[in-house]
Amino acid sequence: MTSRNVRFVGGPLDGRIQDLRDSEAVAGRLLRHIHLHDGPKIETHYELRYTPESGWVYHLCGRSQQ
Repeated sequence: MTSRNVRFVGGPLDGRIQDLRDSEAVAGRLLRHIHLHDGPKIETHYELRYTPESGWVYHLCGRSQQ
């Protein structure tokens, strides 16, 4: 199994780059990030997209506070 990089755009993870395994590289995949430090719980959602120009990118697709 190989890995590649994925970049985050928007939200609290903006600019982060991390490994993306082959099994995770599925366009439309949703990722949920929950921030619990110093305040209310903030839940952020990202959608995985791929283009030949930019490669794999998680784009911010919504956020809710609880």
